Amino acid sequence: MAARRAWERKSGEVSMTMLRGPSSIQTEERKRRSRGSGEVQTRQEQVRRGTPWEVPVPRKVRRIDFDSEGRGQWRLSFGDGERRNKGKIFPIFVNSSAMYLGVMLRRLRIQNLAVVEELSWELGKGFNALTGETGAGKSILVDAFLLLLGERADRGLVRTGAEGCVVEGELGGAERFRGWLEEKGIEADGEGTLIIKRQVGITGSGRQFLNGSAVTLGVLKELGDRLVDLHGPHDHQTLLSPAAQRGALDGFAGLEKLVGEVRQGWRQRKEAEEALEVFRAKVAGADGATRELIDHQVKELEEAKLVVGEDEQLERDHAAAGHGRRILELAGEVSGLLESGDENVLEKLGKVQRGLVEWERLDEAAVGLREKNEMVVETLRELVREGERRAEEVGLDGERLAALEARLNCVLGVRKKYGGSVESALAKLAELKKRQGELAQAEGTVAELVARVKKATEMYQVLVGKLGKERGKAAPLFAKEVTAQLRGLGFQQSRLEVVLEKAESAGAEGGETVEMMFAPNPGEPPRPLRAIASSGELARVMLGIKTVLAERDEVPILIFDEVDANVGGETAKAVAMRLAGLGKTHQVLCLTHLPAVAGAADAHFCVTKTVEKGRTFARLERVEGESREKELSRMLGGEGKAARAMARELMERGKLPSKLKTA
Repeated sequence: MAARRAWERKSGEVSMTMLRGPSSIQTEERKRRSRGSGEVQTRQEQVRRGTPWEVPVPRKVRRIDFDSEGRGQWRLSFGDGERRNKGKIFPIFVNSSAMYLGVMLRRLRIQNLAVVEELSWELGKGFNALTGETGAGKSILVDAFLLLLGERADRGLVRTGAEGCVVEGELGGAERFRGWLEEKGIEADGEGTLIIKRQVGITGSGRQFLNGSAVTLGVLKELGDRLVDLHGPHDHQTLLSPAAQRGALDGFAGLEKLVGEVRQGWRQRKEAEEALEVFRAKVAGADGATRELIDHQVKELEEAKLVVGEDEQLERDHAAAGHGRRILELAGEVSGLLESGDENVLEKLGKVQRGLVEWERLDEAAVGLREKNEMVVETLRELVREGERRAEEVGLDGERLAALEARLNCVLGVRKKYGGSVESALAKLAELKKRQGELAQAEGTVAELVARVKKATEMYQVLVGKLGKERGKAAPLFAKEVTAQLRGLGFQQSRLEVVLEKAESAGAEGGETVEMMFAPNPGEPPRPLRAIASSGELARVMLGIKTVLAERDEVPILIFDEVDANVGGETAKAVAMRLAGLGKTHQVLCLTHLPAVAGAADAHFCVTKTVEKGRTFARLERVEGESREKELSRMLGGEGKAARAMARELMERGKLPSKLKTA
């Protein structure tokens, strides 16, 4: 049974209802899901949000996935991904999640910033366009955003004559930052409001606050990274960087957490390797010989078996041994005179003794002389015995003398090497043995560090391998989606490829390099993006990539500063559609000179510059109705009837056409 499709416009949304006959409805199981508002819809009746442009009718609804809150996520089939209408190709941009991220900048207040004296800007939800003459002051608003994001302040930004400037931003729907604010010790607003304030003095110094609490620039920048993604007129040049291309692929695949784990694994491995290297240097010394030297010195001192005072005794013995021969000669002479030969003293004293015995018998007065002679004889005999004993002591043979000299040389050598005394050598031995024990213990520490390096390396390699596989799976999908977006940006038959190659060595970002290759025309081989000379082409490639990434990006506010430069015609319309599509899930602010882009915006603001009493002032106002038509006419090059008509057409294109072709 053929199905009728009708498009309805409900409360500013594009609503698609697929109507079938009663029998079809009765036989088909109605799969109901509860939405946050309590409204119950079937899979046939889900609201589809897309761009406020000529939206093609899908050939079929493949499936609708639902989250825990009952919000639907479309899976649509469009065949070749585009539909021809009036001879022109309008690419598909379907925001599959159809969920606004919630956080938005409600108000931006500026005081004394460059040519802005006082300005209060209430931004709209969705896509905001900012236009004005060149030099009117649009870039000053970007400077204000940069200050809120934690960029360094330049005192040249302060308005002439003022003491300082103030930039304040009020954000709504900031409940998602409550946990982060609490971690930083900042009180969170109960209604989800977050106030960012930056004060800059004329000297360049300043202060910054979050909800009234003073914070550092680092905290402000951290919040800015979570809050805003700013793309300047030359940011497309960052696509030439391999790091930026790798980051885009990782962002598409949602690999930020895994990349963080790889970086941490790389740091842990590096830290483990450095710790091992430092410890080894400390233990082994610069030449790696400390351990061997200590072992040698301990062995040398222990083998010496030093005893306090031994060195002095050895020196005396050695000195005496040097006079041993003469001592033996003298001992022999003394012994010979006293008891050897026919005329030795003891023999003569024996004769004297016999004479004294007879003398005493003959003369009583001579009694006692014999005893005195006996005492002399005994003394001389003792002298002979002592001389023989001493001669035996000093009369060393060659072997004993060599041993004495060897021992003396050993003791004196060790004493000289280790401080000049036996006491200092023994103290050195104690010190070396202590160090030796420390080194023995260090071997265990080295083993632990080696094991740590091995474990960190293994974990890192596992993470690198996992990251490489995920990148390999994501690369063709990313290329396919970006290619689809590029076809609506003037590259009808273009092709983007993402090439992964193994790096020479794995690093903190993984084990492969990422190179985006682009073929803008059929029949041409893909070339690296850096080989593309046209900045306009690069800008469109950047926008195509950002469009793809936006559906996965949790940064709620996107700022585009003239990223639509160097494009026009149908490409300008496609750029406008992309930015409008981004506005369905993000708050988008675009500084533009393209009327097609400004006409597609949900809210249009115009900056003008006036001179009053010799002072320059920048003004900002929201343009609607006739004033918007006038501004678009100016952007188109005039205010004649043709320009006015074209401006009205651009404004109408920001609305859903009343009639759409369905086939």
